[in-house]
Amino acid sequence: MLQTLRERSQKRKKLLAQTLGVSSVDELRQILGTDVDDTQKKKLKSVTEKSENGVKDSKGETAPTDEIVYKDSSTFLKGTQSSNPHNDYCQHFIDTGQRPQNFIRDVGLADRFEEYPKLRELIKLKDDLIAETATPPMYLKTDLLTYNLKELNCKFDVILIEPPLEEYQRTCGATNVQLWNWDQIMELDIGEVAANRSFVFLWCGSSDGLDMGRFCLRKWGFRRCEDICWIRTNINNPGHSKNLDSKAVLQRTKEHCLMGIKGTVRRSTDGDFIHANVDIDLIISEEPEYGSIEKPVEIFHIIEHFCLGRRRLHLFGRDSTIRPGWLTVGPELTNTNFNADLYTSYFANGQITTGCTERIEALRPKSPPPKGKVAGRGRGGFSRGRGRGRPSRSNGWCGTGSLVDTYARGGVFLLQDGQLLGPLSSVKRFLKGITLSKKYRVKRRELSYKE
Repeated sequence: MLQTLRERSQKRKKLLAQTLGVSSVDELRQILGTDVDDTQKKKLKSVTEKSENGVKDSKGETAPTDEIVYKDSSTFLKGTQSSNPHNDYCQHFIDTGQRPQNFIRDVGLADRFEEYPKLRELIKLKDDLIAETATPPMYLKTDLLTYNLKELNCKFDVILIEPPLEEYQRTCGATNVQLWNWDQIMELDIGEVAANRSFVFLWCGSSDGLDMGRFCLRKWGFRRCEDICWIRTNINNPGHSKNLDSKAVLQRTKEHCLMGIKGTVRRSTDGDFIHANVDIDLIISEEPEYGSIEKPVEIFHIIEHFCLGRRRLHLFGRDSTIRPGWLTVGPELTNTNFNADLYTSYFANGQITTGCTERIEALRPKSPPPKGKVAGRGRGGFSRGRGRGRPSRSNGWCGTGSLVDTYARGGVFLLQDGQLLGPLSSVKRFLKGITLSKKYRVKRRELSYKE
């Protein structure tokens, strides 16, 4: 039995070596980082035995021992053979510093929809429409601590807030910007520049910002409806985080962007204002360099694909975030070209949304019809189990257009002069006791008549 297991293990190693393009199992061990030679293992074993003997000879006295240093995870791998490869991304992160999210495939915008041609076409059509209807980029350099947002003289459909949190000084090493605390962020008068139906996207970090961000949304008059999560990879610069919070056990590799909604917006009825389910609520991209607080550009794509409103405001923006279709406001900008009258003139004709083409409407994901509203013959109309079907107003059960309506589960009703006489069993009793001017023929699942 043991010999069989060894042969299988050797075959697996050879097959894996052939797949990875190496000539021998020894080279495979070098690639996988498990090339601990026998001499090192024997040395470690002898050091351990000497330390144990020293402890025994000392009779209760502590003897000096050499510290054992493990250079890889071969000692702790699961399985009968320590050199067998395992998809243990957590252990791989400890050994190499490469985060598990580095190995998620097709995370970029370019190759995400390669195997989904309709979604790829939808994204391209929406991007073209957004570019055609976008206003020229405008930006305003100002101190948001003292600036009154009412002076913008506009109500916005989408507001993206990217505050320089105090948390970034600990996690990202941000020292070249003026940091804000949550009390200052909460004092921003966002409700005064938000339209009756609008959305706000607030970057809130990865610690206490989740709770404080909800308080901010509530104070501004918004309801939290979504949480967009940014998973940061470190493919270009693998390693472990140098800055950790006090008493931290885990390394934070994600950040949250809370989404709030104001007013009544339903995805099933407000297709002129939102297109839901075009993107996912997850962003996987490379972590910026140390000291930078840049956010992934994909957040702009998510917002523009979701909300069709053309009035977009970005607070705490920088020169790198100036974008067509957006008004960027922040203290880190180097110039100003904002003109309130010119900006409002872009929406004077009432075109506050991008609109939608027939092809986009046909391709975009839509909400399923409400349960119980669509009825038909056969199975699947209702989830009541066996028994007669129920009438549905969507099929015109109280109308006068037809003599007979057929419903799910074989339920049949008779209409005479617009009056509902009853289900099939009642119709049979009705035909037995009353003589009509027309001759009726009753069958299972069907009721018809002839002159």
